[in-house]
Amino acid sequence: MDRHLLIAGHGYLGQEVARQASGTDWHVTALSRSGDESALACDLSSPEQVAHLKSMIPPPDSIIFTASSGRGGIQSYKSVFLDGSRHLLSTFPESRLIFVSSTSVYHQIDGSLVTEESSTEPTRETGLLLLDAESQVLEGNGTIARLAGIYGPGRSAILRGLLEGTSIIEEDGRRFLNQIHRDDAASALLHLANHESSRGTIYNVCDSSPLHQGDCYHALAALFSRPVPAVGPRPENRKRAWTHKRVSNEKLRATGWEPSYSSFIDAAETIAASLQ
Repeated sequence: MDRHLLIAGHGYLGQEVARQASGTDWHVTALSRSGDESALACDLSSPEQVAHLKSMIPPPDSIIFTASSGRGGIQSYKSVFLDGSRHLLSTFPESRLIFVSSTSVYHQIDGSLVTEESSTEPTRETGLLLLDAESQVLEGNGTIARLAGIYGPGRSAILRGLLEGTSIIEEDGRRFLNQIHRDDAASALLHLANHESSRGTIYNVCDSSPLHQGDCYHALAALFSRPVPAVGPRPENRKRAWTHKRVSNEKLRATGWEPSYSSFIDAAETIAASLQ
């Protein structure tokens, strides 16, 4: 019998989750704020619209929360992540919610290895709101997936900057870059949806090879025969706070998941072709 999967957020990541789930025993329903031919319209920040879903779809076995803030600020984070997850939990209390959070909740700046047991003391209010959302999902016996920076087809600020000659190596280039290919992120989320043992648990979702920023740019410059970026100061007014940490994916890999792209460099040539 097919299981029902609700994908709350039908953007860059959510669409790939839906694609990978097709042809499996998951029956997929997707939501987006405005709706389209593949997704029902639903504003997750509206308790009335979320509650109305009960009359439109069967109760989902699992919900994968891939909604984004749309590059919005504090209020957008609260409406989407905190309010949206609360409304889904109250509307579908028997469903398991897999909530996509971010490794930005880790604040470490000393290059240390970060696991799910590491302290979380973000300096930005957006990070604190993500932690609040995580707490209510865990209270509902859900699952937290803390994703590193997502790249994939048509998307990589690091590689685009190198190819366009606009990249800067910050200070001495020592800062670690933690990333995850979109397709690997989607496979990890579906993997967690298939494992009941992931209830009430936090997982880091990243590749297996954090790279020093300087090492990454040197490798890319050699691969694409481009100049190594100049050295400069760290940028101000980043959306995410400046951190320097190596995020571990060992806990997730111990459940049987493996990324197809263990390193950003492995995917660089394919991604470059998609940026043209």
